Amino acid sequence: MCGRLSIAVSKEDLTKYLEQNYDITVLPDSIELPKFNIAPSEELVTLINDGTKYRVGLLKWGFVPEYTKDESKILINARSETVDKLYTFKKSLIERRCLILADGFFEWSRSTGTKTPYRFVLKKTKVFALAGLWSSFINKQGKRVFTTTIITTKANSLMSEIHDRMPVILDQESAKIWLNPNLKDTDALKKILNPYDSNEMEIYQVSSKVNNPKNKNHEVIDEIKKST
Repeated sequence: MCGRLSIAVSKEDLTKYLEQNYDITVLPDSIELPKFNIAPSEELVTLINDGTKYRVGLLKWGFVPEYTKDESKILINARSETVDKLYTFKKSLIERRCLILADGFFEWSRSTGTKTPYRFVLKKTKVFALAGLWSSFINKQGKRVFTTTIITTKANSLMSEIHDRMPVILDQESAKIWLNPNLKDTDALKKILNPYDSNEMEIYQVSSKVNNPKNKNHEVIDEIKKST
């Protein structure tokens, strides 16, 4: 699964990434950066294609299908293997795909009997894109709420040391395919939902402070040097 993210970059760095890849030159004021420890129910920086242009904004992490409108049952992940088969996600797979922007994600090892947190990053690029789906519904207060989920796949060799699942990380070519609103072929879409090359990733241990989503400072992404 994937249950904690970071996008620990400045607004200037993110704007540069978006300008280079998606012709976006201005970030909405609602996007506050850096974010060191993002948990479910919080807002993720996301990207969509509205059919005319790419748009960046915020979506609440925790998918709520529009037909249920039940905010108490959020879905933070969707499995790539079944995303086209489940009624919950099928419409969004065809019509409401998004990218979730991050510079790292966290996972916990339980091999020692205690939960040890690790952070995963890419070697060659700071900001990267995760495959996501979005939906919207009207809540009890009459407000439209936009929600999202992260698609996961089987772990690569690096990730499998910690967990058997990982988020789907898309390279730039696959990200453009994923955001193409004219693409409705679910088989073609599923072909790009693969484990990322483990040789392009790095892992390091971080402080247990990341366990508490209230801890939002830089310390949660700092590397813990193992004693030898």
